[in-house]
Amino acid sequence: MQLSLSVIIPAYNVERFIQKAIVSVLEQAEVTEIIVVDDGSADTTTLLVTQLQKDSPIIKLYHHPNKDNKGRSASRNLGIQKATGEFIAFLDADDYFLPNRFANDFKLFQEIKDCDGVYNAVGFHFYRTASEQELKTHQLYTVRQKLAPEDLFKNLLYGRCGHFHINGLTLKKTVFEATGFFNEELVVAEDSEMFWKMAIKCRLETGIINQALAARGVHENNIFDNEKLYRVFTIRMHETLAIWCSKNGVSKAIIDDILKWIWMLKYQQRNQLYQDITAWALFFFSQPQLLFTIYSIKYFPVIRYRQMLFPFLYERK
Repeated sequence: MQLSLSVIIPAYNVERFIQKAIVSVLEQAEVTEIIVVDDGSADTTTLLVTQLQKDSPIIKLYHHPNKDNKGRSASRNLGIQKATGEFIAFLDADDYFLPNRFANDFKLFQEIKDCDGVYNAVGFHFYRTASEQELKTHQLYTVRQKLAPEDLFKNLLYGRCGHFHINGLTLKKTVFEATGFFNEELVVAEDSEMFWKMAIKCRLETGIINQALAARGVHENNIFDNEKLYRVFTIRMHETLAIWCSKNGVSKAIIDDILKWIWMLKYQQRNQLYQDITAWALFFFSQPQLLFTIYSIKYFPVIRYRQMLFPFLYERK
């Protein structure tokens, strides 16, 4: 059976990396379409892509209206809308695929008929000098054990078995009918929110997790090194996920777990009580479907502080 696979590459000022990324995709026999979305680059990114197009007609180049810079989520979303393949994969423009990236994925899709996606391990490639600690910790970005699809979300939420990276994910395009597109309001953590939506609504299978099928470029301009930005948007991501769950018929147990994490993340910030009450009010009063539930009481800061300090008062008899 002939399968069609579109690989989406969002690109912004990546003249240093884009050729290596695209060539690594061209080397994958299963790929039928490469979609590069230039997100308003001011360097030679577009020129390099158009040069590659001359010899490789499967490469397609798109821009946002007026060649604006709209961010990774908007660029991935445009790529999804333009994709013609029945399967979708993503590659960040400063990363690259390794040989035989998709061979095992399509084997699993054929063997497991209700499989919506496959996730795999991703390695690291240092474009700068790495510290000894980085060389120890930056080896494989992966889920560390095979998980049943129904167990994946909770393991991702609690970080019990690691995480997977977008470069190691292959999906049926129909997945986005269940999840919607990437959240364009999130500057970072938008990929984690999408992965968790997929884990809740779809069946994602464990692929190759003990060796890398793609490499993540580590260099001076990586956004994942911005801890302050991630602290802000990790909480925001949990909030938007809880809202999405409440609007999409997701189980109360899952919503409760997400709200618990929001509370714990806020507690770690060591805010004043009035700050936590203000944050609680802004969140719950903006979401009537959550405000008029037990959650707004359970996660009211004073209640949560009492539960933590006096757990025996709240134990079920």
